[in-house]
Amino acid sequence: MIGFRDALPVIVLRDRRAIAFDRGWLARVLSLAAKRAGHTDWPLAPHVAESVHEWLRTLTDRPAMSADTFTRAVREALKAIGFPEIGVCFEEASPFARISLVEIAQQAGNGFELAFFAALDSRLREVLRTGGSYCELHSLGQCVKLLRQRRHWSSGCDDLRAEIVAFARRHTAHMLGDAGTGRARDLFLHVT
Repeated sequence: MIGFRDALPVIVLRDRRAIAFDRGWLARVLSLAAKRAGHTDWPLAPHVAESVHEWLRTLTDRPAMSADTFTRAVREALKAIGFPEIGVCFEEASPFARISLVEIAQQAGNGFELAFFAALDSRLREVLRTGGSYCELHSLGQCVKLLRQRRHWSSGCDDLRAEIVAFARRHTAHMLGDAGTGRARDLFLHVT
């Protein structure tokens, strides 16, 4: 038998990839949906995410759940607490991406920043091609030290960190068609 993290069912995306539920991701996506629905400051997102987490824990007989079922359940929960407009703006859980910047840096090779940026561009294009609306780029600090070949942080690390964040923002905006004429669609880009 396979044991899942926190004994929660995995969410099966349309492309049949299985992903683990992440409360933090759901809270951020709920906040984005609330903004789209006109609620600029909606403090209930973490609480709703926690409630969904607790509900998933009760599903001990279900090792997996489709993204469609998960999305419908979140929308129904939002409707039940009086925020159906946020439910309408809540996009399907599928797909979202979590990209390891360290992994890309390791594949590019120590000190090979050009190869890193080309690989990051490729991964971001893949996220957008599959219709992603949420992308988390994680381990930025470790990635920068790896690319700079530093054990300790330096001012050069600050510069590269800013360059990576600016690159990700610029390239996703460009790929989404945001060249001053309006966005084709939204992508929530979270860098940690």
